[in-house]
Amino acid sequence: MVVYAVSLLSGGLDSTTVTTYAREHSDNLTGLTFEYGQTHSKEVQCASRIADILGIQHRVVDISFIRELAWYSALTNPDAFNVPRGSTDIGTSIPITYVPLRNTIFISMAAALLESTILSGIEVDGINPRDIKPVIYLAPNAIDYSGYPDCRPEYYDQVKSSLHLGSKIGASYDIPFEIQTPIIELSKAEIVRMALTIEAPIEQTWSCYLGGDAPCGECDSCQLRAKGFEEANAIDPALSTGP
Repeated sequence: MVVYAVSLLSGGLDSTTVTTYAREHSDNLTGLTFEYGQTHSKEVQCASRIADILGIQHRVVDISFIRELAWYSALTNPDAFNVPRGSTDIGTSIPITYVPLRNTIFISMAAALLESTILSGIEVDGINPRDIKPVIYLAPNAIDYSGYPDCRPEYYDQVKSSLHLGSKIGASYDIPFEIQTPIIELSKAEIVRMALTIEAPIEQTWSCYLGGDAPCGECDSCQLRAKGFEEANAIDPALSTGP
């Protein structure tokens, strides 16, 4: 069985941990990063360095037009909405940093890349469909998270079914897409411990919703990251070395 895999790599702590994990469980892994019109490109730059360190294929795809459609978010429309800072109720409601259907768009595009590769293997190179396993790795988390609806396990169960029904590899070859979310039920402290254990290059990661020379320390993402390292009794290497 040959595992063809795509790992969504944003350049943050969680996706870097999952991509490092995916590297050890895949025969052919591509890190996939999107320029989706987010407020800064620092995380994209981090993703490129991380992919180099991991020694995996890396594709950066410009879908910045998405901000014209998914405009109701502080991450795609900072002129209209401010990134919340100093929140005390993280995870109790869906914040303005939620980008409408972002994960649904990302997963569809990752699946399209995988399906193209697999169809070429089957129909051009003559690979037996029974010898192929497509896997999409993602880093959603439903424990210590900002309250995004597309971080819940039940969402991914439905997406997997939809991909199978709506794809040629599903309809013609009965090859199911597998969606792996290794950290979805881990606390942020457990994610930190996992990253350190598997030696993920987290010193190169960027989690802050804002750009700049240093993380703001106040947005939801910064607060959750700091909480994870504190509860794991670990020092965040990105703060000492800088991504």
